[in-house]
Amino acid sequence: MTTRRWHRSKAFTLIEILIVVVILGILAAIVIPQFTKASEDAQVGNVQTQLQTIRSQIELYRVKNNGQYPPSVVAGGAGAVAWADLIGVDYLKAPPVNPRTNSSSVALGADHTAGAATDGWIWNDTTKTLYAQFFDEAAASDGDPATNAWTGP
Repeated sequence: MTTRRWHRSKAFTLIEILIVVVILGILAAIVIPQFTKASEDAQVGNVQTQLQTIRSQIELYRVKNNGQYPPSVVAGGAGAVAWADLIGVDYLKAPPVNPRTNSSSVALGADHTAGAATDGWIWNDTTKTLYAQFFDEAAASDGDPATNAWTGP
């Protein structure tokens, strides 16, 4: 008399594979929005750090130059021209680029919405303050993660 042996296959069943795919889909739906928000948070942090650095270097320039602000920043301009006074004497290594507009140009205006869509930075000559174009610092630093610090286009 011979005995029959049943060999069990070592493959996954269709149901097991579907369950794994559904679980991976649920995890992806939870995780992917977090990465999207992390990218914007990184840009916000980048601009905040750049503004602190630029403002401190402008103030250092003013202190070392008898109260005069850098003429190239005050006059505005495109690219390295706007930052020539600060780059030429090693206050800055390179023209700072606003990640939202991808520009280093400086426009003259009252606040972060005063320039054209192609400007990177706004210089307010009345308050002697530099702003990042389309970047609302109050919204960025209010601690509410739902607040959008970026405005404009």
